[in-house]
Amino acid sequence: MSRIGKKPITLPAGVKAQIAADKVTIAGPKHTLSMPVRPEVKVTYDEAAKRIDVAIDPSSAENSAVKAYWGTTRALIQNMIEGVTKGYEKTMEVIGVGWTAAVQGKNLKLTVGFANSLIMPIPQGLEVTVDKQFVTIKGADKKQVGQFAADMRARRKPEPYNGKGIKYKEEVIKRKQGKQFGA
Repeated sequence: MSRIGKKPITLPAGVKAQIAADKVTIAGPKHTLSMPVRPEVKVTYDEAAKRIDVAIDPSSAENSAVKAYWGTTRALIQNMIEGVTKGYEKTMEVIGVGWTAAVQGKNLKLTVGFANSLIMPIPQGLEVTVDKQFVTIKGADKKQVGQFAADMRARRKPEPYNGKGIKYKEEVIKRKQGKQFGA
């Protein structure tokens, strides 16, 4: 049995769920998100109790892949509910002399030590703001927020010698000592 999958999901006030055969749609005050559901997993919505139950066929309970889909589906639905009510946020930090980030229309412009600036298109559904060296990414979809932050970090990873690069705000870069000259 999946410990996570068997827990029911309660819907907070102001959140509506719509469940089709292969799709779950969650609508809230901030956004509307939808997700396809695997055929091995059955999702049901109890309107009176305002709760969503995720289940699998008991005959396939021994299959570890089906159990994984069960728990993952429940966790993804819970993340969707949190996203449409509170939203998700990641803060990135650009560290380096003369290195900047700026929002230009629907693009994020990164000047991070290359000959040309890097242009990253901002996906629809995300809100990106820049305050000095901090870039804040906000959105309702947890996966989309995390992926954009990871793509931004991959453009210029922080290096351990000088500490320059793009990193998560709470990330700690383990510094290394450079070469020693003279004896």
